[in-house]
Amino acid sequence: MNLSSGLTRVLAPGWAAYSAVKGAVEVLSAYMAKELGARGIAVNTVAPGAIETDFFGGAVRDTPEFNTFFAGMTALGRVGVADDIGPMIASLLGPENRWVNAQRIEVSGGQGI
Repeated sequence: MNLSSGLTRVLAPGWAAYSAVKGAVEVLSAYMAKELGARGIAVNTVAPGAIETDFFGGAVRDTPEFNTFFAGMTALGRVGVADDIGPMIASLLGPENRWVNAQRIEVSGGQGI
């Protein structure tokens, strides 16, 4: 399992290099899924949206204007927290999802729709 970003789908000026690297992670994950599949290894990419973390100096978490802006971009009307991402990753790694492979799974509360 690899981590990408919602910024590979929702464009924001100033984030081109970061987004390009995360796009490369998504392509790498697809290749890994193909190459490791014969060994029974599934590889997926999880792409979180705006999350209240230390990322970018904690801007989404600590700057009310950023938090409100990104919350307004989500269908669920709020930004995410770590507990929105961790359980999804844990379930993806469990045996009940062993057939999920080579997927980009966005976990963003519907950001940008």
